[in-house]
Amino acid sequence: MTRSGQNFGYPYCHGGTIADPGYGKAHACSEFVPPAQTLGPHVAALGMRFYTGTQFPAAYRNEVFIAEHGSWNRSQKIGYRVTQVRLDAAGKALSYEPFAEGWLDNRTQDVWGRPADVLVAPDGSLLVSDDFAGAIYRIRYRG
Repeated sequence: MTRSGQNFGYPYCHGGTIADPGYGKAHACSEFVPPAQTLGPHVAALGMRFYTGTQFPAAYRNEVFIAEHGSWNRSQKIGYRVTQVRLDAAGKALSYEPFAEGWLDNRTQDVWGRPADVLVAPDGSLLVSDDFAGAIYRIRYRG
């Protein structure tokens, strides 16, 4: 449970377990509150939202959607997708999985989009902004 005054490690520790090369000697990562969900290195999670709509099935309500902008500084790019973190009733992360992808061709490493944020629209659809293509995508559920 979060509360005022918690310390999540910055600048001493990254991702819950990685000591910063410059500051990490001052504190052990175990001294800090660990992340609720670790993500891949350099995925650049720029935007995230809890799904509060009703268009998608009930199983999606209160799940977390993350816009992963993507890595530019790796030989094998990662990110460039929207992921979903499934939570239990107490809010603990159970899984982390792709929800919408295709902005990165893993074979050629060509990029055609970079999700920057997600927003739940009034009708319950999910809007995804893309600052590479200059577009906003609307993801709707059709049962």
